[in-house]
Amino acid sequence: MQPEKSGILWVLGSFLIWGVMPIYWKHLEHVQSDEILTGRIMWAFISTVLAVLIMKNGKQLITDIRELWKSQSQFWSLFIASVLVTSNWFIYIWAVNHDFIVQTSLGYYINPLVSVLLGIFFLKEKLSSSQKIAFLLALIGVIILTVSYGTFPWIALSLAITFAVYGFIKKNIKLDALRGLAIETLFMTPFAIGYYIFLFVKDQAVFLYSDLQTDILLILTGIATALPLVMYAKGVQTIPLYVAGFTQYIAPTLMLFIGVVIYKESFGGIEMLSFSLIWAALILFTVSKVYESIMTKKGAHQSPK
Repeated sequence: MQPEKSGILWVLGSFLIWGVMPIYWKHLEHVQSDEILTGRIMWAFISTVLAVLIMKNGKQLITDIRELWKSQSQFWSLFIASVLVTSNWFIYIWAVNHDFIVQTSLGYYINPLVSVLLGIFFLKEKLSSSQKIAFLLALIGVIILTVSYGTFPWIALSLAITFAVYGFIKKNIKLDALRGLAIETLFMTPFAIGYYIFLFVKDQAVFLYSDLQTDILLILTGIATALPLVMYAKGVQTIPLYVAGFTQYIAPTLMLFIGVVIYKESFGGIEMLSFSLIWAALILFTVSKVYESIMTKKGAHQSPK
């Protein structure tokens, strides 16, 4: 199979897994969100380290940690990134298990636009006229939702902001995806172990005190965390950026479908209007980026050698 086709399959697979993850977390809704997060951190660390060792990259992992420590700015940047992604995981799990799947999908629709805003403010990137219109449409959509809910859609915006800033920080740290996740979860694992000890001492832990299915699902949160991330990292290296841009909307679309159709969350006329504006913004923004990419390539081919 050609590398690009293989890459597309890997990326599609990763977004399909992320898209159906609400069903997984719903099977753990009888477990408190803080315990699910604690288990997810611990088992993700164990899973990724085992995978690194199986792939005989243990020495490289130690080298990565040493190199990070030599560059204190990168070390602490990755620590901040790990705090952000941990916060993102907690908000997401809590939202799914409290019937806010539609808001989580909104958050991941908005996420690419927040990433671009970070580029504008911190990297001094410029927007075209069509991209400015896209941002205006998305902003109107969020304002309509806020007014109709009567409350600020903090879940959606918290998910979008934490993941966008996480991605922005990670962009400047050159690490293999699997080993990077191992180090990120290593930062949080001591806190997770400490919190699990607290839960066991207080007799509040569900793990090992419930049924076998719950224990297995909690253990598998590590693989559920690591697998799509590694699949995406493997695939995105061989596909055009605009393809990755289009496919990233698969996950929130699946989340939206699952929230409305399977779990019967509210999605009336106001939500449809708001989401339509945001969808229009994403289509306009993505098409403009694709056009820019094509024109840049065409200009590069036509330039004199």
